[in-house]
Amino acid sequence: MDLGEIEIKENITAEQRDHLRIALMESGLELMDDKKAMLIEKIKHVILEMVHYTDKLPGVKNSDYISYRLNHDYTYLANIFSEAKGTTIEHYIIAHKIERVKELISYDELNLTQISYILNYSSVAHLSSQFKKVTGLTPSFYKQHKNNKRIMLENV
Repeated sequence: MDLGEIEIKENITAEQRDHLRIALMESGLELMDDKKAMLIEKIKHVILEMVHYTDKLPGVKNSDYISYRLNHDYTYLANIFSEAKGTTIEHYIIAHKIERVKELISYDELNLTQISYILNYSSVAHLSSQFKKVTGLTPSFYKQHKNNKRIMLENV
């Protein structure tokens, strides 16, 4: 048994599987018995953990890190992910990194240099460029807009 994952060691009947599926659905969970779907969920989990729940992203290429963590060839992982999700793993990572940048900007505890270091950007310029490409805003404008919104709410 792993977090969010359980392996049944013995064979179960179709009726038992249906009962299990219904019980899980009633609890807001899902029975996944498709190996590719399970692997895609693992890819997403590794990325979320890597971007949102670590103090600093690993110092290796994302492809090497994901491949190592899941013990699969990265090309295979990238192909099944793209096929199922309609986006690349790299775009998925970028989207989550930008969400993390927004979060860190909102906390107002770190400057952009520190944020770019934590998220393994090569420079603040690279972070800013990617942020603008994804959001349409510069990080500075985003931060200013967030602060103005906060001030307006405090005055209400």
